[in-house]
Amino acid sequence: MAEVTRKRLGELTRGVFAVLNDSSDSLPASQVLKMTAERIPPSPFEQEMLPKYPNIRRYDNIIRFATVTTVKAGWLVKAKGEWSLTDEGRLAYAKFTDPEAFRREAERLYRAWKEGQPQSAEEAVPEDEATSTLEEAEEAAWREIRAYLAQMPPYDFQALVASLLKAMGYHVLWIAPPGPDRGIDMLAYTDPLGTSRPRIKVQVKRQPDTKIDAHGLRAFIGTLGANDVGIYVSAGGFSSEAEREARSEHRHLTLINLDRLIELWIEHSAKLDDADRQRFPLKPIYFLAPRE
Repeated sequence: MAEVTRKRLGELTRGVFAVLNDSSDSLPASQVLKMTAERIPPSPFEQEMLPKYPNIRRYDNIIRFATVTTVKAGWLVKAKGEWSLTDEGRLAYAKFTDPEAFRREAERLYRAWKEGQPQSAEEAVPEDEATSTLEEAEEAAWREIRAYLAQMPPYDFQALVASLLKAMGYHVLWIAPPGPDRGIDMLAYTDPLGTSRPRIKVQVKRQPDTKIDAHGLRAFIGTLGANDVGIYVSAGGFSSEAEREARSEHRHLTLINLDRLIELWIEHSAKLDDADRQRFPLKPIYFLAPRE
């Protein structure tokens, strides 16, 4: 990457931070790269495709590798194909307006992180192309998984949630039939007969493009009795106001967005029976990750 100066790396990284600083939520990595290119167009060199990977633009590869330092600095989070800034990242973006100073500080924090890591027998140089292709593979996998669930019929999605609860050791004694559910999609208990408390009320929403707001969450909270706990599953996630409402609610209430649902499914997949596992079949694939 000799053709790319520290100043240019700082400009590109700050371009990423500018995009994310304007958003209160995480964004798909592909969207961040596209929006960054609109703000800071690639040079002719950066516009070229990588010789080893003719489907990967050098510009995207440079940014992916350059942002590794900011991840280790604690400024940027890359998770499940989406990128977001930490509070420290937003402060750094505001403080270090000069691209070279921004890059220099990120590198300083990266070195501090590196010094705190166990020393390996061999010093490995990070592979920028390997870093890029690994990130892209992870992002593609998460896009496909989310799309699969987003296209699932609502009552199949509801059945998937019921299967997960059973794998987690709960006993689902009632699932709402098609039609109006009056705010409750299923009832579960900690024992097979439903004689033990608490009673667990579950609401499931599969709309991937709709966040549950505070008003919608309060409607669900209104169905909970003194001895009930609530689980709200929303493929579209929850607004920040709804999340604050859940944290301040005195009753026990758990919010599960799509990514958390996937994590729980993976965690408890060994306890699913074969029929339930086929509702959402996932297979682990292993990559040789570049050493840092």
